[in-house]
Amino acid sequence: MTPKSTSRLQVGTSGYSYPEWVTAGVYAPGIRQADMLTAYARMFAVVELNYTWYQMPKAAATARMSARAPAGFGFAAKLTRTLTHEVDPQRWLQEAARYRDGIVPFVQAGQMVAVLAQFPPGFDRSRGHRLYLARLLDALAGLPLAVEFRNATWAADSVFAELEARGVTLVSVDEPDLPGLFPALAVVTNPDLFYVRFHGRNAKGWRSGNMQQQFDYHYSDDLLRQWAAGPIARMAGRTQRGVIFFNNHVRGQAVGNALRLVEILRSVGQSASPMDRTIIHLTVADFAVAVERGLDRRLSARPVIIAPTAAARAVVYDMSEE
Repeated sequence: MTPKSTSRLQVGTSGYSYPEWVTAGVYAPGIRQADMLTAYARMFAVVELNYTWYQMPKAAATARMSARAPAGFGFAAKLTRTLTHEVDPQRWLQEAARYRDGIVPFVQAGQMVAVLAQFPPGFDRSRGHRLYLARLLDALAGLPLAVEFRNATWAADSVFAELEARGVTLVSVDEPDLPGLFPALAVVTNPDLFYVRFHGRNAKGWRSGNMQQQFDYHYSDDLLRQWAAGPIARMAGRTQRGVIFFNNHVRGQAVGNALRLVEILRSVGQSASPMDRTIIHLTVADFAVAVERGLDRRLSARPVIIAPTAAARAVVYDMSEE
């Protein structure tokens, strides 16, 4: 039996504003993109922001997001691609400063869980890359940093030791077992935080160049149980907090897998939000009616989860203070 840890575990998804999630039944038909974060926060207490990779975050936008998030909600945010994939040697220091400015609202609100530096497969452990990574971590010092490698050359004890000395989290990844990719490891380099990303194991689509193929994958219960009882349990026993994100976003599979992992973690003795509650269930249709009538405001707390059932998805409310 897996021992119960004292680590605070939170599960969520990589990104939340996918239009296809409406078709998949994650969000109600007709939902505005501006309302998706509120809907997402009824399911999960943490999110990994993808958009910050594509465009530099701006304080005005992150302040609006921060204000819309409920109490206790957390944000992890990817570093912008100009700092990881498309680095200009003459400008990256200015880009790092811009990024820091852009996430200030999250930091000031105590909502900044981690800044994720996700590097591409071509970012190997060459001398130039090692020097750049060291300088980048220096430039972002003081932020809760997590590094994800896609190149297997970084799987070395000396790398782990350097991250540990800096208090930087090494991201654990689940992805296809392909030559050259960084392996799935349960290495803790920061006692404050461990960080897991589930990308899916679609080996055929991984290098297709098409994200809809690359991240089209559904995790079986067996695989989730292996992670829950193995790597997650080991890392949880050595850290204060753990965040786990599913990136297999196609057709909303990330949501279903994330919710299922929460259940499995509880079944093996791990405490993962947001499940420690007395609950009632409403179908999505009934929930929409309840919202129209103001019933949701009469309940003691926000809806905390949407779980798939045999017939429909269900909204689960926290009724612990009723």
